[in-house]
Order: sequence, then structure tokens, then C-alpha cells
Amino acid sequence: MTKKQTTTAPKATEEVKEKVRYSDEELQEFKALINEKLAQARADYEELKAIVTHSQSNDTEDTSPTFKVLEEGASALSKEEAGQLALRQHKFIQSMEMALIRIENKTYGICRETGKLIPKERLRLVPHATLSVEAKNNRE
Repeated sequence: MTKKQTTTAPKATEEVKEKVRYSDEELQEFKALINEKLAQARADYEELKAIVTHSQSNDTEDTSPTFKVLEEGASALSKEEAGQLALRQHKFIQSMEMALIRIENKTYGICRETGKLIPKERLRLVPHATLSVEAKNNRE
């Protein structure tokens, strides 16, 4: 009689543990990406603020009474558009800063509705995302 060999192969019914957060290395990769985008966003914001406040202008553009009506309308419109863009840019900067806080707290990349990890591809495109595509689609 021969002894039967027993193997310790994993059973098919055992579940593979799902990843619940990104590793410290992955978080550092996202932090670098966010810092790069944040620097560009801040520079863009300063440019937009300068357009709205005319801080880079040394001429008498706003005080000159010789403006034509069309030029005044176009100037006001571009200032208004720049103001709206500046507000959006400011909100984007705040979102990116919040993402950096989530990285420090090691909660970055976790969907706030499903609790699952947001795919890296989405975070590379939208680094400040707090919802997975699935959760975002369910909200609409």
C-alpha cells in the first residue's frame, strides 16, 4: 500500500482578496501627477485673474472715452468669460488640493459611493475624481 500525497493547492471556492487602497508607491505617482497639474492650473488662474483685473496693463484702456460701442461690448464679454473661467479654475485647484489631502490620508482613489477603487486610467485622466464611472453614471 502506498500513501496518498496531499497537496495544499488553493480551492476554487477561495476568493482572492480585493485591493482596497493604492500602495504608497502608487499614491506617490498620483501625487506627482497632481502637483504637475496643480502648478499649471495655478499659472492659468493667475493669467485669468490678470485679464479680469487688468493688472498687467499699463495703458488707459478702461478710461479712454473714445472706445466704440462694439469694442466695449467685446471687452466686457471677454472680461466676463475670463471671470467665469477663473472661477472654474479656482474650483479645479481646490479639488486638486483636496486630492492631495486624500493622498496624505491614504484614501485617494476610493469611490466615495461604492467604496471600491477607482481605476488608475480614470485617475490619470481626472486626478481629482472621487467617484467611479459606475457611481457617476448612476447619479445622472
